[in-house]
Amino acid sequence: MSSTDQAGQESHHDESLARDVDAALRSIPDFPEPGVVFKDFTPVLLDPALRTRVVRDVVRRHRGGVDVVVGIEARGFIIGAVVAHELEVGFALVRKEGKLPGATHSVSYDLEYGSATVEVHEDAIRPAQRVLVVDDVLATGGTAAATCDLVERCGGSVVGVEVVLELGFLDGRSRLGDYPVTALLTD
Repeated sequence: MSSTDQAGQESHHDESLARDVDAALRSIPDFPEPGVVFKDFTPVLLDPALRTRVVRDVVRRHRGGVDVVVGIEARGFIIGAVVAHELEVGFALVRKEGKLPGATHSVSYDLEYGSATVEVHEDAIRPAQRVLVVDDVLATGGTAAATCDLVERCGGSVVGVEVVLELGFLDGRSRLGDYPVTALLTD
């Protein structure tokens, strides 16, 4: 595994952080269905020192350049909320269809093992706000691309997509076009 940025070049991550996160991730075969290997991020969350290092890595790149952090359901909520707290900016949720109580924008898309619809509150992001999208894993890119679409429907501008792990063999980055993508690890 390696650390990569938008251009696919080695980025300026702390390489020991990448190694430590790689060692902490668990691979769960045949979840959520046969043939899929799920990369479990929860061991990183259980380690306060490692979790803090991951957050600091993201915050270092985005301090002063973000107005809102958007976390993608569900693990993106955890890391994204902490990043937003550290950046002292707002935090918005992108959730599965039917989970948000107010007026929403929604986008449907295909993912590696089915299809889904995600939503964001229409008032979660104001026009011209600079938005950082955060999630744990970038797989086929469907959820991240749908989230970027939702940000733009609200009038916001995506300044970056941050993930802990990119499953490079699924080529999800290609669905994100020109959005700046940073992955701590690429498998």
